[in-house]
Amino acid sequence: MTHEAGWAHAAGALDGPPWLRQPGDVNDLVPTLWSSTAHKIDGELHVGGLALPELVANVNTPAYVLDEEDFRARARAFRDAFASYDVYYAGKAFLCTAVARWIGEEGLFLDVCSDGELTVALRAGMDPARIGYHGNNKTAMELRRAIVAGVGRIVVDSFDEIERVAAIAAETGVTARVMVRVTAGVEAHTHEYIATAHEDQKFGFSIVSGDAFEAVRRVLGATGVELRGLHSHIGSQIFDSAGFEVAARRVLGLHARIAAELGHTCPELDLGGGFGIAYTTQDDPSTPGELAAELTAIVEHECRALDLDVPRLSIEPGRAIVGPSMCTVYTVGTVKRVSLDGGATRTYVSVDGGMSDNIRTALYDADYSATLASRVSTAPAVLARIVGKHCEAGDIVVKDEFLPGDIRPGDLVAVPATGAYCRSMASNYNHALRPPVVAVKGGVATTIVRRETVEDLLATDLG
Repeated sequence: MTHEAGWAHAAGALDGPPWLRQPGDVNDLVPTLWSSTAHKIDGELHVGGLALPELVANVNTPAYVLDEEDFRARARAFRDAFASYDVYYAGKAFLCTAVARWIGEEGLFLDVCSDGELTVALRAGMDPARIGYHGNNKTAMELRRAIVAGVGRIVVDSFDEIERVAAIAAETGVTARVMVRVTAGVEAHTHEYIATAHEDQKFGFSIVSGDAFEAVRRVLGATGVELRGLHSHIGSQIFDSAGFEVAARRVLGLHARIAAELGHTCPELDLGGGFGIAYTTQDDPSTPGELAAELTAIVEHECRALDLDVPRLSIEPGRAIVGPSMCTVYTVGTVKRVSLDGGATRTYVSVDGGMSDNIRTALYDADYSATLASRVSTAPAVLARIVGKHCEAGDIVVKDEFLPGDIRPGDLVAVPATGAYCRSMASNYNHALRPPVVAVKGGVATTIVRRETVEDLLATDLG
């Protein structure tokens, strides 16, 4: 049931979600939710060989903690499982110079979707030919820089953009390599805002309406523009391969029509990304090996049915690599037990961050987990809500989690799986300073994105 004041006030909200079970030991970690090096020693959470209380003593809270070993291992797992594919790390999930360098070192390609992300990639020494450029409204300036830099592919998203690319190619004398983003009319089983292949949204050209075929025709007719293939992305946080199957059938059908009617065989096909991760115990993601087997079988089956050669395939995992590799650590500031109607009580645990460092709970109604990270507790578990310090009732970090009943100010709590879209969507709401990103490996902490300062905050305020 819904409530006019929101889901937090709906009937049954105080019982917690049906998938959340009271733990046998509130100090235990659920390994599938954490990076591979995360474990507890005497109640203290260790990541990358470093105790979080020790790390916090040096960098303060809130802080994003990135497990470098885990990140690199996940990147390699996708690279190896999809050995016959080009694997593009989706930089929008989280990108900084160090991460772009790691991606290059692990043999992946990189997908960017803004001039800022392209700047970071080039600063990191990424080979431009291994960079793809997305975006539904790329300016002429952005396109010119990308084309002149020699990016490997530009994913065109509108008829206006095709004209811009052609004009820049003619002006600069540089061949622009493009893919055409198509919408396959697939309703992915995910949040409305991150489902991107249905008809009524801003991305791509519709296969059903015929716009996709017309876009390809225009690209093929443009001087200095090389069509590399078709691109399809059905959404994010997806666990079911059925959506990929329907999308592949429709996109490859267009592929066949292009060959038959326009005489062009597209050498490449990008299946997008959106592979889900475990934020809570209700999530059951596939391994890279399972995904590779499923997607390859789908494409090969459809190509056989259409009598097509299998094109060069690519995918774009972002969340699936960086999401589980990072956690966020906070300090508890207040604990408030609020008496509600019927004698029920809700425990609010307020931390020193919130929607400025993780907007996903408020924006997508996303679920997260958490653990006490600084000590052992013998107190019984209580159902709690972890909230931020911002002036919004919807400033919630973790809607429901079992925490020790003696949770108190000064405790550290850590939230797993915050690598994707937390730092990259962070804001200065309430003039908050965005937290640092600290990479940990082998017991050594390295700040790869420093904490913002008041001077940073005021740098653009001209008084």
